[in-house]
Amino acid sequence: MVDLSSMQLRRFPLKVCAFTELIKLYLSDNNLNNLPPELELLQNLQILALDFNNFKVLPLVVCSLKQLSILYLGNNRIQDLPQELCYLKNLHTLWIESNYLTNLPVVICELTLLKTLHIGCNPIPNLPKELKKLTELRSIWMSGSLLTQFPPVLLKMPFLEVIDVDRNGIRFFPSLVHLTGLKLVIYDHNPCRNAPKVAKGVRRVGRWSEESPEPNKKFEVEAELEKASESQETQPAAPKELPAQNSDNPQEATSKLI
Repeated sequence: MVDLSSMQLRRFPLKVCAFTELIKLYLSDNNLNNLPPELELLQNLQILALDFNNFKVLPLVVCSLKQLSILYLGNNRIQDLPQELCYLKNLHTLWIESNYLTNLPVVICELTLLKTLHIGCNPIPNLPKELKKLTELRSIWMSGSLLTQFPPVLLKMPFLEVIDVDRNGIRFFPSLVHLTGLKLVIYDHNPCRNAPKVAKGVRRVGRWSEESPEPNKKFEVEAELEKASESQETQPAAPKELPAQNSDNPQEATSKLI
């Protein structure tokens, strides 16, 4: 692992590319807006953190890192994603929150192993129908977007476990009872006239909810779900891993190193 977070970097240090066995590379909270082609030498890289930088586009060299499983792109100035992103066939966690996306790039719908998608705080008014092809997707986080209605495509994704549409403009929620995999729906801070109907045992966080108050952090919610999943590991059905328990969050990793 190499952690170069918060180093005020304006250029990627080429010497890092000599570590061809590198698995984790954290470049969070710098002033980067590009990456050199030599980054392609890091073919064993599984985790790459580029959040809190100045990227306007995703450098194409990132799409050549075919072992990537976790990619952090949040808090940049990205307006779209290249079609070459589809080469990242092993990607299961994508953070692209707090960028300038006005639509969800359809190329994301080609990441067939994707389990967790964070796209909140982007001016996205809806989701493409192609999203339902992501049958491995278990959690989608869209807090602080520009949704004025609950995305219809989510109603066709019964395998989802977590849906977060907090802080949007949704006025009415359809029934979610048929979403058999659902464990948690966060819908607080919407001008809604009703709470979404859910199956027994599904936790709701929002207005008119009869469940416990909203947690201070969404990560705490994810932690609770992970604990519940771990307690069921002795049963035949294996639970899906949620991102909050992933210690590869770049901010967590940085704090541990410090």
